[in-house]
Amino acid sequence: MTTRHGIDASFTALPYRRMAESALTRAQDFNVSHADFRFERIRSQHVRVRDGRLQGAADSEDVGFSVRVILDGAWGFASGVGLSTEVAVGVAETAVRAAQVAAAMTTRPVALAPEPAYDDVEWVSAYEIDPLAVPLDEKVDLLADWSARLLASDGVEHSTGALSQVVENKFYADLAGTTTTQQRVRLEPDFGVHGTNATTGAFDSMRTIAPPVGRGWEYLTDGYDWDTALGELPGLLAQKLAAPTVNAGHYDLVIHPSNLWLTIHESIGHATELDRALGYEANYAGTSFATVDHLGTLQYGSPVMNVTGDRTMRHGLATIGYDDEGVATQSWDIIKDGVLVGYQLDRPMAQMMPELNGGRSNGCAYADSPGHIPIQRMANVSLQAAPDGPSTEELIGRVDRGIYVVGDRSWSIDMQRYNFQFTGQRFYRIENGRLAGQLRDVAYQATTTDFWSSMEAVGGPGTWELGGAFNCGKAQPGQVASVSHGCPTSLFRDVNVLNTTAEAG
Repeated sequence: MTTRHGIDASFTALPYRRMAESALTRAQDFNVSHADFRFERIRSQHVRVRDGRLQGAADSEDVGFSVRVILDGAWGFASGVGLSTEVAVGVAETAVRAAQVAAAMTTRPVALAPEPAYDDVEWVSAYEIDPLAVPLDEKVDLLADWSARLLASDGVEHSTGALSQVVENKFYADLAGTTTTQQRVRLEPDFGVHGTNATTGAFDSMRTIAPPVGRGWEYLTDGYDWDTALGELPGLLAQKLAAPTVNAGHYDLVIHPSNLWLTIHESIGHATELDRALGYEANYAGTSFATVDHLGTLQYGSPVMNVTGDRTMRHGLATIGYDDEGVATQSWDIIKDGVLVGYQLDRPMAQMMPELNGGRSNGCAYADSPGHIPIQRMANVSLQAAPDGPSTEELIGRVDRGIYVVGDRSWSIDMQRYNFQFTGQRFYRIENGRLAGQLRDVAYQATTTDFWSSMEAVGGPGTWELGGAFNCGKAQPGQVASVSHGCPTSLFRDVNVLNTTAEAG
């Protein structure tokens, strides 16, 4: 059972409540229609090892606050790093001045979808051990030991390991009466091996497929089968180095969650952000083909496709109690029986399309630092398993000629989130329902709707896993967010497979 933690006392000791009261009171003097105050402390640590030795360890701490207002239908935003009420008042005044300037250039007044007020609520993510409370030498000893163990294996020329840890605290208050204090922990481990085929000269790598998670240090000690994951890497690398190159063509694909999560992220997650669908956002690979005129009619995929957005999922990287606009987080349908039925919304986007989600935001506002304004960010977008669905082995057994895809690697997608290709960590030939050794140089290519329409079956709950990333980019200036995507192993028919070496010339 997960230990129930309170908000870190070193955070609650900071004077953010007095600062919020002063800033919001000053903003109110200008008759703003909305004002909010957000105070953050983001602590992180990154540890790297190579060939059994420490390569580097870095700690960082970002502490600051921001004030956001709506005045005369225009946004105003400013941020600061001081800890006095005088500094908070000054930042509020700067935000008001920014809104006054912006009002003359604003053609469509800003408005926020309604949301109930939440009076002084707290939320803490589900974890056992604060990773930043664990001594650095204990972490280095563990990571270096695992790296040395990998290096000692036959065929391994180099081994690498890395661990990123983040503890994020946020305080939010607004003129409507909402006050939230939150704390969430996330952790990303990664281990890999590198080697060369002496006969062919081919060089390659193989890494673990353990996902980043919203958990604590316990993930490294008893939250995952690391002995098995590390023990199989050298053999998997040797198989990959000796594997034949793929013959390009059309194949049936059985795709493991460790690969499919990234395809979900790029072709569904970003495509169903409402700001992209409306053309308000085009940075980091564009807008979206899934425009609002297709809502309720677009056949996104096959009837077995059911996708939800969820900011409440246990251990999800995008999981939080209340978003950066004071909205209580939720779960909702994005694709139902293959049809587009919903989008991801923040309060301004929800106000623009009140027919969605009952006219309410579904809690998708997030800023990655106190110096950035909240923007609409991705929820944990997940493909649902079939309640009585098949196992991975049963899905493989349905394929006469195909490829089993495991682990993520590189990807590419166009500016409408429509044409894409994805590679992976490892690929296995499927012949007559059985795995028949690894292949090299594989990428699968499709359009979003063709790919998801080719999905014949999704696995059962026993095949469902949560993947994700720490580094989802969006906006200008750029912001980075962490997000998880769950999915089952799934079967796709007649997908175009490229040979990456041949494509590269």
